[in-house]
Amino acid sequence: MRSARIALCALLVTGAVGISPAAASSTSSAPSETRRAFALSSAAFADGGVIPKVHECTSGGGSDPGKRNESPPLTWSGAPTAAKSYAIVMRDLDNASLIHWVIYDIAANTTSLPQNVAHAYRPSAPAGARQVYYRGSASLYGYQGPCSPSTVNTYEFVVHALDQASLTNLNSNSSTRTAAREIAAATIGSAKITGES
Repeated sequence: MRSARIALCALLVTGAVGISPAAASSTSSAPSETRRAFALSSAAFADGGVIPKVHECTSGGGSDPGKRNESPPLTWSGAPTAAKSYAIVMRDLDNASLIHWVIYDIAANTTSLPQNVAHAYRPSAPAGARQVYYRGSASLYGYQGPCSPSTVNTYEFVVHALDQASLTNLNSNSSTRTAAREIAAATIGSAKITGES
């Protein structure tokens, strides 16, 4: 009888030692939900994929009807909750990071841009947004698509979450570099994708 009680006590002690407080607490409460990372995507091309011709520039001297200089559709999610507006900057990484597109003052409740944002300082969509004048192979407000007919270049699209609702220091005469500096100074988070063309 005594030996049976000793065996039972030993079994209970072994079981108690085998369960750590951490293990016990992990079974009693579900892990807290983690916030999704800030991410940018396009329905037109996968990250690192080929940018369709419809988004290429029309000012390179060619006559390809597939090239229409239309900005690609962009969608973002998981942005910082403190974001008061958004801006997008597109660069040609293989051409001294030449800036091809700057659009800013995108409202905080906006999570996407349609394809072919109008070439205007204040496009109709997204409402309230402004675009910088592109001076280069073309002269226009807004998007200037990939223009590298003899090489394949990498183009980067970055969405910036900003701590300001409007970048009041910028106007219709601001340069792409000035705009990029103002955006960088107001950025509280960013996400990017790249495409080849």
